[in-house]
Amino acid sequence: MRRVTIYSNDNCVYCRLAKRLLAERGIAYCEVNLAMDAEGRRALSERTGSLTFPQIVVDDEPIGGDDELRRLVASGELDAAASLERAA
Repeated sequence: MRRVTIYSNDNCVYCRLAKRLLAERGIAYCEVNLAMDAEGRRALSERTGSLTFPQIVVDDEPIGGDDELRRLVASGELDAAASLERAA
């Protein structure tokens, strides 16, 4: 069972694409919107080394953004049948 977290920002096209991809594949995720959280963005940047959105974390391991997520899904590393609990 894989735990997926998407750190997002308002009006982010790539955030919407990543969430849509996961939803279409039946992969549950937790979304953390950092639009109004400067401290959260700073902490995320320190953790991932990136200032862009989305930032996707799988099982506490930062994987990158939408492009990296698509590669994981295409390779089958993110199992669409995983029974993950969706959180908002």
